Amino acid sequence: MADLGMSVRSCRELWTILLGRSALREPAQIEAELVRHWDRLHQGLSYYKPPSSSSAAKLKENKDVAQTLKDFGLRISKLLGLDEQQSVQLLQCYLQEDYRGTRDSLKVVLKDERQSQTLLLKIADYYYDERMCLLRCVLLLLTYFQDERHPYRAEYCSCVNKLEKDLVGKYQSQFEKLFKAEAPTWETNGNLMTERQAALWFLQCLREQSLLLEIIFLYYAYFEMSPSDLLSFTKMFKEEGFGLRQTNRHLVDKSMDALVDRIGYLSALILVEGMDIDFLHKCALEDSTEQHQFSSAPHIIKEMDQLLLTLGDISHHGPVLLAWVLLRHTLRPDESNPVIRRIGNTALQLDVFKYISNMLKGLGVSGNNCTASTAKMCIYGLLSFVITSFEEESLQGGDVATQRFHLIDAACEVLSAPNLAEVFWEMKPDMGLGMILDSAVGMFPHKTGPLLQLLTALLSNKSTVKKVYNFLDKMSFYTQAYKHKPSDVLSKDDETLWRRQTPKLLYPLGAGQTNLWMPQGILGQVVMGGEQGHVVRWDFSYSAWTLFTCEVEMLLHVVSTADVVAHCTRVKPILDLVHKIISTDWTVSDCLLPLTSRIYMLLQRLTSVISPPVDVIASCVSCLSVLAARMPGKVWSSLQHTGFLPFAANALTSMARCASAEGMKAGNYGNLLVQIEQPGGEYAVTIAFLRLITTLVKGQLGSTQNRGLIPCMLLVLKEMLPTYHKWRYNTYGVRERIGCLILELIHAILNLSPEGEDQSSTPTLQSLCIYSLANTEAGQAVVNIMGVGVDTIDVVLAAQPSSCGAEGPGQILIQTVKLAFSITNNVIRLKPPSDAVSPLEQALTQHGGHGNNLIVVLAKYIYHKHDPALPRLAVQLLKRLATVAPMSVYACLGSDAAAIRDAFLTRLQSRTEDMRIKVMILEFLTVAVETQPGLIELFLNLEVKDGNEGSKDFLLGEWSCLHVVLDLIDSKQRGKYWCPPLLHRAALAFLLALWQDRRESAISVLRRKECFWGNLITPLFGALAPHSDATEPCVLETCAFVMKIVGLEIYYAVSGSLETSLKDGLQRFSSARRYEFWSQYVKSVVSHVAETEDGFCYFPETRMLISAWRTLLILSTSHCDVMRLTEDSTKLKLFMDVLDGTKAALATPTSVACLRLGSMMATLLLVLLKQWRSVVSTAPDILAPLALILESVLQADQQMERTKAKIFSALISVLQIQGLNGGDISQLPLLLLSVCETVKDEALGLIYNTRHVNQTGDTVEDEDNMETESPHSPQKDQRDGVCVLALHLAKELCLADEDGEHWIAVMRKVPVLPSVLNAVELSLRSKHNLHFTEAALHLLLTLARTPQGAAAVAGAGITQTICLPLLSVYEDASNGALQNFSRKSQDAACWPGVYRLCMSLMESLLKTLRYNFINEAMDFVGVHQERILQCLDAVRTVQSLACLDEADHTVGFLLQLSSFCKDWQFHLPKLLHDVQVNLCYLCQTCTYLLRSKKMLHHYLQAKNGEAPPPGHLPKTQRPPQALPKEAAGGGEREEAEQKAVLVVQCSLLKILSKTLATLQHFTPDCCQILLDQTMDLAEYRTLFVLSFTTTAFDPDVAPSFGTLLATINVALSLLSEMEKKKEPVPLSIGSLASSEEIQVLKSLLMFSMENCFYVLISQAARCLKDASILPRDKQRLKQELSSELSTLLSSLSRHFRRGSPSSPASGGLPSTQPKPPTPGSKASHEGQEPFIQLVQAFIRLVQR
Repeated sequence: MADLGMSVRSCRELWTILLGRSALREPAQIEAELVRHWDRLHQGLSYYKPPSSSSAAKLKENKDVAQTLKDFGLRISKLLGLDEQQSVQLLQCYLQEDYRGTRDSLKVVLKDERQSQTLLLKIADYYYDERMCLLRCVLLLLTYFQDERHPYRAEYCSCVNKLEKDLVGKYQSQFEKLFKAEAPTWETNGNLMTERQAALWFLQCLREQSLLLEIIFLYYAYFEMSPSDLLSFTKMFKEEGFGLRQTNRHLVDKSMDALVDRIGYLSALILVEGMDIDFLHKCALEDSTEQHQFSSAPHIIKEMDQLLLTLGDISHHGPVLLAWVLLRHTLRPDESNPVIRRIGNTALQLDVFKYISNMLKGLGVSGNNCTASTAKMCIYGLLSFVITSFEEESLQGGDVATQRFHLIDAACEVLSAPNLAEVFWEMKPDMGLGMILDSAVGMFPHKTGPLLQLLTALLSNKSTVKKVYNFLDKMSFYTQAYKHKPSDVLSKDDETLWRRQTPKLLYPLGAGQTNLWMPQGILGQVVMGGEQGHVVRWDFSYSAWTLFTCEVEMLLHVVSTADVVAHCTRVKPILDLVHKIISTDWTVSDCLLPLTSRIYMLLQRLTSVISPPVDVIASCVSCLSVLAARMPGKVWSSLQHTGFLPFAANALTSMARCASAEGMKAGNYGNLLVQIEQPGGEYAVTIAFLRLITTLVKGQLGSTQNRGLIPCMLLVLKEMLPTYHKWRYNTYGVRERIGCLILELIHAILNLSPEGEDQSSTPTLQSLCIYSLANTEAGQAVVNIMGVGVDTIDVVLAAQPSSCGAEGPGQILIQTVKLAFSITNNVIRLKPPSDAVSPLEQALTQHGGHGNNLIVVLAKYIYHKHDPALPRLAVQLLKRLATVAPMSVYACLGSDAAAIRDAFLTRLQSRTEDMRIKVMILEFLTVAVETQPGLIELFLNLEVKDGNEGSKDFLLGEWSCLHVVLDLIDSKQRGKYWCPPLLHRAALAFLLALWQDRRESAISVLRRKECFWGNLITPLFGALAPHSDATEPCVLETCAFVMKIVGLEIYYAVSGSLETSLKDGLQRFSSARRYEFWSQYVKSVVSHVAETEDGFCYFPETRMLISAWRTLLILSTSHCDVMRLTEDSTKLKLFMDVLDGTKAALATPTSVACLRLGSMMATLLLVLLKQWRSVVSTAPDILAPLALILESVLQADQQMERTKAKIFSALISVLQIQGLNGGDISQLPLLLLSVCETVKDEALGLIYNTRHVNQTGDTVEDEDNMETESPHSPQKDQRDGVCVLALHLAKELCLADEDGEHWIAVMRKVPVLPSVLNAVELSLRSKHNLHFTEAALHLLLTLARTPQGAAAVAGAGITQTICLPLLSVYEDASNGALQNFSRKSQDAACWPGVYRLCMSLMESLLKTLRYNFINEAMDFVGVHQERILQCLDAVRTVQSLACLDEADHTVGFLLQLSSFCKDWQFHLPKLLHDVQVNLCYLCQTCTYLLRSKKMLHHYLQAKNGEAPPPGHLPKTQRPPQALPKEAAGGGEREEAEQKAVLVVQCSLLKILSKTLATLQHFTPDCCQILLDQTMDLAEYRTLFVLSFTTTAFDPDVAPSFGTLLATINVALSLLSEMEKKKEPVPLSIGSLASSEEIQVLKSLLMFSMENCFYVLISQAARCLKDASILPRDKQRLKQELSSELSTLLSSLSRHFRRGSPSSPASGGLPSTQPKPPTPGSKASHEGQEPFIQLVQAFIRLVQR
């Protein structure tokens, strides 16, 4: 005993392991435990030694044990009389397993006298339990060591073989020692040994005696007992009076009677078993009695004779005496006849058969099933041999009828043992118990009871059912009793034989009913005759089944007469037999139809009489329960007509009315319960009723029948569940059984599949249960059951007999509490969501005083050790409550929190603990991370490093759950029995919760743990076989969790601060080609799901893995360096795998699971397309598989809007990246056709929807309502909706189709344009579907770039579509006034954007179609003239980007229109003039704003309230670096504002260039006006006034020549500014972007200058030729122009010499539309720029 460490297992733990309830379940592990603890099992109770001085000395020397524990150990030793070292060991085991406080509280307890006394008494209870568990282990081995079905038989067997030698000797001496032990007193064992403690000690002593005898009995069932042993056992049992003469019998009280009886039963059985009657019977049959061990021991026989002659004063002697008579009679029939006779008579006087019957019943109820069945085998041998050896009459001393009844009763008890029924049927009928059956047949049907009782006992399996059925079907005797001899019978003179003269009906039933007919002439033997009457056995063949039918029919006839009681006693055994038969073998039920079909009528008649026979009714209902298991519909429909079940008088409509039970009738059963069963205290019908209803519910009736059961459930929920515990009960255990059955019924209803319940408003069975439990007292009753608590259960378990089976009161109580947990969990899960807290939730979460609230009770179930499912379900309910209830579990636990935490962790750390409870604890903690901050802090138990409060460094406390979690993910532990895959998965789920909830303190500790990252990512390196059954689904989840944790760590941690071990792990992951492995694995899994017709069994796990892999890949697009995914070849492989996976899932979708995975893969594909553009551009053809997927998705039946959208988006991206793959346009026609079909269908759906919305007056946002009658699903106008994306894809395809031929071909086939234009028109009018309208206009804009496309668009009626409807876009609906110009960003979708797009479309069509479109253009400009003029004017007041963008589009359109001046002049002269004036003013505004940057900045701030948001540069001019979202600090803000100003400058410059190009068309041609003297000047107006003042920002100052000169100056200064390389602060345009973009801007400036010079020269020449201008003014014009232009030219020359770009006029404008070339651009580049030469020529002309 030197080893005091925890390496020694407690006996309870050993018992749990041997039962197979621990984590050690492999046979080798069980064998190791048995080998290790063999000595303890061998020693039995002697293992526990008495105190000794040597042990105390050794304990004192032991330095490993704390002094306080040593001192307390000595106190334990004194109280229990136990060895000192074992006492300390016991204390350590107790603290590990059963102590309910914390380690800190233990110190306080040990110091405090009162508390330490309580602890001592608890340890005493623990010690008693340990001793019992030790004996239970041995009993378990003896029970199963020869059971071939037991998984550990071989291990048990080898251990029993080792124990066999002197096991009995040791255990017998221990029994004697216990029997003779003096009760402890306060003098011997200290003050704590009070009378109560002594009584508990004695109760323990009796239990141990009982268990020791049970072990000895089972041992001798397998091993032979020597005669000398039998003699010693007999002497010992006689001395102790078969348990009745206990040394401490003064301590026996009534509660111990059952135990004392049990000791007596087992003593008697050991002696009977020791005589080996079975072997004796065999020897007698073979006539070789000398082989029996007693034949060679005459002296022992003599001694036994003398000993047994002294017995006979207590009932326990009966079987022993009977067995000895049999032994003596068989071995020495001649000798000692008087002795045998005397002993035999004594046995019969002791009512031996009644005793045997009671003994077997007593053992069967309370005992280990094996002990009971072994006892029955033992008694079977005894009874068989007794009945064979002696005449039946000789065994029936005294009252013959009573003895006969007890004999049959005993025989029935014996035959109920497994396999004995089969043995019986194989025996000869004239042997053993067959003779009893023969005797019972001889009295049938005069006495039906004995035969039916025997036959019911003989039913054990299907083969015996057939035998019993056939036996009854072919009866050959009919025994009848007569008071007087009937007249129609002849008899012999000696009255021994009768003959029937006439045929007779045996039952007085009506004609046509089933009956038995006794024919004429048959003979009958008079068995008993005399004055009392005659009993005649007629020799006549018939079927007893027909007779049974007649008996039932008779009962129906006499049901309301006085004979009913007598008939019920005849019918009840019949019903019990029928019940047993159909329970055992359903196939015979058809043959029993005449009987079973009459049960309904029987039930109806019997329940309506004044005092109904309760036992017969219970039998009827039990039969119906069995029938309902197979044909619930038939039983239900027949039952409805009986009036037995509760029913509803009115239709069930609302839940509240239903739950109030208004209009419900209790039925005959309800009346029976209230009037007979409750007052009487017997509840046979109630138990049968509950089983019947449960069977009907489980039978999955339709929803209509289920609704019919609502009245029954209301009775249960309102009248039974809340009050059943208050009813009167005659028998212990019935209350618990009824509670359990009620909860089983509710549990079955809550587990009904919702498919069976229709979703109408009337209550269903399930919804009624949920409502009642949540809102009525039924719920409180369930809460009360859960509140029983772990202590009460322990008390009940301790009180029941030692080796109780599954039917003990403790087990039923545990089962009831488990059901209550499950029901509460389901009610909370299924309850419809509501704002109000239901009474059930209130009861669950309310805080009671003194820690008595339910949460504490639930948490304390963790201390329960007997059934691992109980704490598991309690924790599961806690998990549910922690998720849904608005409360703090930590606060509810109060002062018990730390102790409960320790208990949770102790079970979590234990390596032998059942794995499922560990998983549940981890799942509970996983939920708590998110919902229970206080509780999770308690479990994380983090301590601040160095004790500094402000410190952010943490350490793991001693009681931190992270110790266990780290241990579970340790790669060295993987595959060990204590860390199965499910537990590993649960640990990782907990870690993932920490990362998802950003528990930084815990994460920081974990990060720093050595090997953490290495252990964590180990699962990702495992070898997984794709879609093989060998791969456990939880392994997939494990890998998914790891991927998610790594992903979150990379995402949240700055790349520089990642732990080195994680970086190394990622490097290993990359080097080991695991990216490729997982990519291939995911692809294969998706392909497998696609190939499986009915989906995939591991779908949730597979989906989770794919989701995690998707997250990891998406993350790698932005963190490729950290994740070591940098090789393009790897990326390409991953991308192609994703594409193949998507194709596998979506090309031929077979199931919903397949579609879901396809959708997930499509998302990933889309992200990779966007992020890995460079990789995708090198990929092989992607368009073909995508086109295939699109075709399949479009044809699929299911609503797959999101998936369609993703595929459209992917195709758009591919077209943008790869184009048509080097001109391969074979895909184009098919793709175009699919897309156009979709566009057409979606547009039509949108039209319908918009009209519906307009009619109903709903807003667009409310389109989610379900009341639309549209054949389409409600079309939603979303940016990423199918409709919008299909239009964008159509646009991309249009761009790819350069010559437009395919488009034209498709448009001829599919009327796509009319449907799109109709939808656009409707959208514009109603101002709905913004995104659709934008996308449609983009498509039309793209189509309009080719002549064919433009003609098609124009021909489809574009003007009608947008000309007038467009008015509603910018007109205020209330008063028709124009809306203000938007200050919104021009990137966001908005209606002004739609207007701008329409303007661009008109511009494009006019540019492409020219004169063919001029009338439509004129119509458009006429309709929108007000907006156009307002827009040109607005630039001066609003400089928002949206406003400038509109001005840009408007001027662009006017530029195209200006080519048709004469038509314009003819149609709209007034508008032409207004436009010319506004353009001149616009030119002046732009020049002014461009010239004064500070003023522009001021205006932007003043007008917009703040600087415009940066980052809205046009696509070609966006700065490369991202600007801060919120400029922190003045410098950054200033820089952001400057950049915003530069963006506006660029827009103004574009507007200016187009304005000047437009004005060029409104001024005379330079060459013509300079050279043609006959030109008509009246055609052209003077645009600029004759003034040379600097531009003013004033609408009253007219644009002048000074404006044009200022424009040239501004352009020149901006050009110079761009040339300056060393600008200090980024205030110049040159700082905006790349050199290419600057080049574009320079070209724009040059273009503006050229046009400005052109307009200036043209206008000046026009003035010089104009006769209406005074000569003085002309002279002034010449002078001013000459000097100004000369100055400008010299500046320009200097500029060009520095290397400025040449005139861009021959190229295109850097806007969307190229400008017509200026005449000067044709000149050669020799010498100077052409336009400079033009200006010089003009100067020379002016100076002349």
